[in-house]
Amino acid sequence: MKHLACAALAVFLISGAARAQAPPAPQPSLTPQEWVQLGTRVHGFFGGFIPAGIRIGLDARERLKADPRGLTVTYWQGAKAPCPCIADGIMLGTQASPGQGTLTVMPEKAPPGLLAVIVLRNRKTGEALRYTVADEWLPKMLAWNQLAPEQRLAEAMQAEGLFAVEAEAGK
Repeated sequence: MKHLACAALAVFLISGAARAQAPPAPQPSLTPQEWVQLGTRVHGFFGGFIPAGIRIGLDARERLKADPRGLTVTYWQGAKAPCPCIADGIMLGTQASPGQGTLTVMPEKAPPGLLAVIVLRNRKTGEALRYTVADEWLPKMLAWNQLAPEQRLAEAMQAEGLFAVEAEAGK
């Protein structure tokens, strides 16, 4: 009986530790507060670039009819972008990650005039979309940082023209 109790305690502790280390799986149905908590936990700060990336990731999942972890992401940062933080938001919205080999931030820069270029590809079908975010969004996203985190998310989710999207040729 003593061994059974020890084994049960060990299983409980191990499974609890695993849950404590793994962030909850992001779903489109997360509340704004849950998105903010997840983004802050993963990135360290829920600035204006994170919700922009979440929106792109969720949009691509919907358009490409992909399950969570069903997309690969290739990201090019623009010369004016202070960081590739949009990629972290995309990671949250798609569940792609560098550790899985499904999210890559390229060393080459995006073409002039673009804050970011992102190609998202459905791992099953090969269908891909190319998203671009124009440099003109940089001051707008930075201004979102003056708002409460949930408001940053709301601004990104309703921002008209935040990105352009087109089919990406080839595999």
